[in-house]
Amino acid sequence: MDNNSLIKPDLQFSIVCDSIRREDNGKMMFIGIFEVIGAKNFPVTHNELFIANRWIKGMGNFTEKTRIMSSKDNKVAVETKDVSFELKAIESSHTVISKFMNIVFHEPGKYQIEVLLNNEVVRCYPLVIAQEPLA
Repeated sequence: MDNNSLIKPDLQFSIVCDSIRREDNGKMMFIGIFEVIGAKNFPVTHNELFIANRWIKGMGNFTEKTRIMSSKDNKVAVETKDVSFELKAIESSHTVISKFMNIVFHEPGKYQIEVLLNNEVVRCYPLVIAQEPLA
């Protein structure tokens, strides 16, 4: 595919959840979709989360990166390596599933999930790390 046929894809969705499973019929199941992580004590380690990003209506070769950033100081808490994918036709779609393990959040506050396509941020949305009351 030459550079003239490159069409930047749209991000159809980005979902944060506890787990992702694929059924025998190919359908994906997103289990435990959330936007807040609560903890009583900090720093806290969140054992596992998944982020699924689906790309549509594009053509060409692309790289994706997903990262979680602290809104307070704009530091990267965790990020994926670059993931390469190809959309061969405008009707094609591609889903990138990233698994994050043992993420350390040093303090409560607002974080941002950033989805990058070819090193450009295309979506940014909040993930709140909330202080829960001590019992």
